[in-house]
Order: sequence, then structure tokens, then C-alpha cells
Amino acid sequence: MSNASLRKPIKKAVFPVAGLGTRFLPATKAIPKEMLPIIDRPLIQYAVDEAREAGIEQLIFVTGRGKTAIVEHFDMAFELETTMADRHKSLEVLEPTRIQPGNLVTVRQQVPQGLGHAIWCARAIVGDEPFAIFLPDELMIANPGGAGCMKQMVAAYNEHGGNLISVLEVPEEDVSSYGVIAPGAKISDQVTEVTGLVEKPKREDAPSNLIISGRYILQPEVMRVLEGQEAGAGGEIQLTDAMARMIGQQPFHAVTFAGRRFDCGSKIGFLEATLALALERQDLGEEVRAMAKRLLG
Repeated sequence: MSNASLRKPIKKAVFPVAGLGTRFLPATKAIPKEMLPIIDRPLIQYAVDEAREAGIEQLIFVTGRGKTAIVEHFDMAFELETTMADRHKSLEVLEPTRIQPGNLVTVRQQVPQGLGHAIWCARAIVGDEPFAIFLPDELMIANPGGAGCMKQMVAAYNEHGGNLISVLEVPEEDVSSYGVIAPGAKISDQVTEVTGLVEKPKREDAPSNLIISGRYILQPEVMRVLEGQEAGAGGEIQLTDAMARMIGQQPFHAVTFAGRRFDCGSKIGFLEATLALALERQDLGEEVRAMAKRLLG
């Protein structure tokens, strides 16, 4: 495969949003977990905003039953907008929820067979193009004045091509909870060659403390790997296994994200993200600090 073919522009992104969100029951019994708000924006909106900042045009949602609210969030709410306009209220707050016609596509993952299977469900839409993947549970917040995670990754992709994953450093005692990379040559302060991937290693066996953090840029060949892949850990088709098989076949790098990550798949991570972002808002920060002091006594 030519080097040029491994540097095609990244214009498509897959969002696997078919999960049941059982850790947030009963809140997620009728509402998709991706629609739970971090202050006043649903979790999925943060990921979509990050994708758009990176120049991604086509959004591919891999959904399941009961997930229609995600798609409706990005549709035009005619009655709401008409009512707001009649009352002379600004529609600016709704701008981020508007998707260019034809740029949002959904496919169904009828059976929960793992992240790798969810990505494979989007194969016909991805076609022969490289694509990004966003795990919305991983809320990635850029440093003040800095670029978002995917924009940082696209910049690295434009330079190196191939496949990239975002990583973050964690304390060594935490590595057993995550997928970890085996690092090769350090290309720059932010970019490292990947020579292997290990899922939830024991602390003493971990090849590094760089964990995979929910953002990917992959070449379309991963779909062919996923198609013939047997189930791995947990009896599911694992994306990590497919990526590991591509290492050595195509360039593979990790981009250390200059920013913060919140694990919004957990209740504590969700609360931390809400509090952290509220403290930084000019319209909320002062009151939230005062509220926190009152609650802490």
C-alpha cells in the first residue's frame, strides 16, 4: 500500500453508541446514557463538537434499540425553534446541534458483540476511507487555548499517516484497569511508535503506563481484520485485538493528549466532569465554588 493512501484526509467518524448504560440505571432506562447532560450539553455533544473542530464532516452513529433520542438531538426541532423565534429568543444555543443535511448516518448493532463488532457494523459507510472513532464515554477536554484531542491526532496523522490512538499517562498502579501500549521509538514529545497493545495487564507485566483513551484514527483495512476475527475477551469481538494485528503491517503511533480525560462511563467520573467544567464556566464558577464550600461545611 502506498504511503499516500495511508494519508487520505479524515472526513468520517464512527461513534459506537449502542450500549445499554446499565451503570447509570434507572436514569438510562428510557434515556440513552450519551444523552445524560454534563451541565447543559449531553455527553454525545462534546464528542461531536470535538469531531467538527478536527474537520470531520460525516458522523456515523452505531446505535441500538431505544437510542433514537441521540439522532433527534441533532435534528431540526421545528416546533421548538418556531416557538423560540416567535418569542424573540436567540437560537444560537441550538447551533451546535445542527448537522449539515446528509452528514449524519446511523446503522444498527442488533446484537451486543463488543466494540470491534460495533465498528465493523459501519463498514459499508466507511468504505475505503480512513476514519476516526470516538468513544463518547471518554470526555476529552483540551487545555485552555489548546486544540481538542482529535484535532491533535489529525495533525499527527497528517505528518505520519497510518493508524493512531490517543494515550494518556496514568499512575503505574492503575494500568491494570486499561488497555496499555508497548512503546517503540519516541518520534516527538507527543508522538510515540506503537509496537504492541496489552489489555488490562498486571502492574508488573505492563509495558508502559500509557493507556488507550477512547480516540482512534484507523485505516479501512481494520474492517477486513474485524470481519474474520473470532471473539476475544469476554466472548466479544475486540477492537484492541484487531489493531494489534495491524501493528507491523502499517504505521502505528500513539498521540499523548495534551489535555484532561474524564471517564464518564463511571458515576464518579461523570460527577467529576460536571464539577470540573462547571468550575471553569464564567456564568457558573463562582456560585459552584460557594456551593461546594457550603456542602463541605
